[in-house]
Amino acid sequence: MASAKPLGVAAQERAPVDLPILFDTRERIGRPDLSGIVRLRFLTTVDFPPFNFIDQTGKLAGFHVDLVREICRELALTEKCQIQAVTFPELEKALVDGNGEAVAAGVAVTAELRKRFLFSRPFMRLPARFAVTKKAPPAGETAAALDGKRVGVVAASAHEAMLKAFFPRVQAEAFPDRAALLASLKDGKVEAVFGDGMQLAFWTSGSESAGCCRLFDGPYLSERFLGEGLTIMFRKEDATITGAIDHALLALSRSGRLQEIYLRYFPVNLYGG
Repeated sequence: MASAKPLGVAAQERAPVDLPILFDTRERIGRPDLSGIVRLRFLTTVDFPPFNFIDQTGKLAGFHVDLVREICRELALTEKCQIQAVTFPELEKALVDGNGEAVAAGVAVTAELRKRFLFSRPFMRLPARFAVTKKAPPAGETAAALDGKRVGVVAASAHEAMLKAFFPRVQAEAFPDRAALLASLKDGKVEAVFGDGMQLAFWTSGSESAGCCRLFDGPYLSERFLGEGLTIMFRKEDATITGAIDHALLALSRSGRLQEIYLRYFPVNLYGG
């Protein structure tokens, strides 16, 4: 387990970005009394970039880390907040054993976990997207242009099920893994691919794709196929802390600070063109 370190406060610059609205602007989430909190320890991992990772200076960094920093600032708990890293399989036990009060590490919310833990409101949803080649783009800028076309997807994935449900007129072609899927698009074996928007955004804008491809249409969001989104997990007995985090997330969404954090870690707008 990495040693816990107090969280500092980073300077911010506001910038707009179109994120899905997860909080009703008219909603009110009260701020619970936090005077009894001695410390607020967040658990994360180091292997989920750009959300949590070790940066070039050897420090814990990422979207989740900056989000935790802003939550603590919003709740006036900066001096009481800490963040520490464990391996992903250790997260649940560390939380249950009292080695932390919250988990911010991209744990997927399931019905089974909801029986044993509390979760914050989702603060980000990762969309599905199409990607196409620049040399032979579809004759149109909407998914309708892919009707009857070969569209690659990873076999037995949530995205394969979603593609078939949302776009029954495309010719879905399943590939064994992500590497084979992306190679099929670069090689022109399929007209498009469908998958995780974050992964496709980094791939199309990175050196691995060699500039071959771009995001196309979308984004597509579905709780049924893609889950509730990114949340923070707590013990059942920590309802007060859960409520406080929801209060902070609402405030960060309204002030634009949530969007500012997003812009630091995503080179391509997952929700735009």
